Amino acid sequence: VTVREFECILAFFTGEDQENDNGSKVNDNLALNNPLINVVQSIRIDNWTSLAVSVKETKVGVMHPPPPSYFLGYTLPPGHPCNTFTLPPPPADKKRTGPRPCPVCYLPVEEAVALMPKVPSFSPVIKNLTYIFEENLNRETEFGGSDFGGYPTLKQRNDSYDIRESMNMHCGFVKGRKPGRGTGFDIYDSDLLEMEQCNGVVVASAIFGAFDVIQQPRNISEYSKQTVCFYMFVDEETEADLKGKYENKKIGVWRIVLARDLPYTDGRRNGKIPKLLLHRLFPNARYSLWIDGKLELVADPYQILERFLWRKNATLAISRHYKRFDVFVEAEANKAAGKYDNASIDHQVEFYKREGLTPYSEAKHPITSDVPEGCVIIREHIPISNLFTCLWFNEVDRFTSRDQISFSTVRDKIAAKTNWTVNMFLDCERRNFVIQKYHKDVLALLAQRAPPVIYPPPRPVLAPPPPPYVANDSQRKVPPRRRRDRKSGARHHRKVSKEIV
Repeated sequence: VTVREFECILAFFTGEDQENDNGSKVNDNLALNNPLINVVQSIRIDNWTSLAVSVKETKVGVMHPPPPSYFLGYTLPPGHPCNTFTLPPPPADKKRTGPRPCPVCYLPVEEAVALMPKVPSFSPVIKNLTYIFEENLNRETEFGGSDFGGYPTLKQRNDSYDIRESMNMHCGFVKGRKPGRGTGFDIYDSDLLEMEQCNGVVVASAIFGAFDVIQQPRNISEYSKQTVCFYMFVDEETEADLKGKYENKKIGVWRIVLARDLPYTDGRRNGKIPKLLLHRLFPNARYSLWIDGKLELVADPYQILERFLWRKNATLAISRHYKRFDVFVEAEANKAAGKYDNASIDHQVEFYKREGLTPYSEAKHPITSDVPEGCVIIREHIPISNLFTCLWFNEVDRFTSRDQISFSTVRDKIAAKTNWTVNMFLDCERRNFVIQKYHKDVLALLAQRAPPVIYPPPRPVLAPPPPPYVANDSQRKVPPRRRRDRKSGARHHRKVSKEIV
């Protein structure tokens, strides 16, 4: 065996990151970062397929590892309650026309954990992602961008949608060799070390500008508390607001992580970094569940992953908007609500329109919507889903921060090359496992408008009324009957008689 062959074999088994000539780090290699051993699951399921090939010994006696095996989904046993589960009809009350939760058929936590795939899902076409690192940024481009995103040119953007087996692309953190260290959105090394230890499921959220109140998850199993990583990213203003409310970097199940040197002045745009780039912040995590800071998680993470990813054989799931399905309608709604500068929204929509964006219609089926409710993202960290969120982030970086507008463009461009798409489930199902709370400013406004509570004085204690008096008939005194004067009456009668005669 040559020295080079030995180095390649050693790198394969140790999982060490390789660097290319321009210093970009490869950390999304499907063959390197995912388990190769196909372990039989403890619960009986159907249609679970492995593509593993037995190890073969070469002439020189070197054991070559087998190619990776993939999770290809399963079906629940016949007669399982979730197979026959159907949504109930909507409430008959016509006054309740707004969004509301609906029932979801979850498996018990123990069954969901048993069904967790032992191997990664298949990633069509794309197998390796190399993220661009640039020390000297070229800010004079025709397409805009930022120091954090790297100012990709229009040609680089178009090239990133030409899906290939190995790709070199922008995906944030372009100024540093390691996300969170000298890149903008910087994180202390002690936190980065802990984040690298998360190699299973991560639940993440963020609060910037002290905009929300931290919501503690409910209905979380003890197993999830021990195995799931819960991370809340905050900026310096939020951390100052939380002073004295936590110790050892923990508030309930959340580990609080301070992000410094934020790259954008817009807090909402800063929030898109952990929302869309969790695979870069947690390079060893297999699955992630993102929830916005205003949401309260009320279901176990393993139940959510089983219901919306594993059972559907999906690698990324997001709920559709409860009312809007068309990007053009969504853009107008954002303008009417003052969500972003109207001219910037118009520019973005016109750009997508020139690329072929059309209004949503039933002709796009089986696609059910072009507009997501982006406050929850459920995904598996494999190259194809990582590519999707990288491209989605790049659109947010160069256009507006309204990610609902750019979602369908990224999805459809990837689907055209790979036949991969997103599981878009009902908004009422999302509202089943997260409860939306008010932002802090709204809570303060409601507190000001609330009328003062006036406590009425206590009611006086009244003596009970006396019992009713009932007299005996023998004791009852009957008043004398008033007798009429018969004489006067008789005379009057006689007078009347005479007049009649």
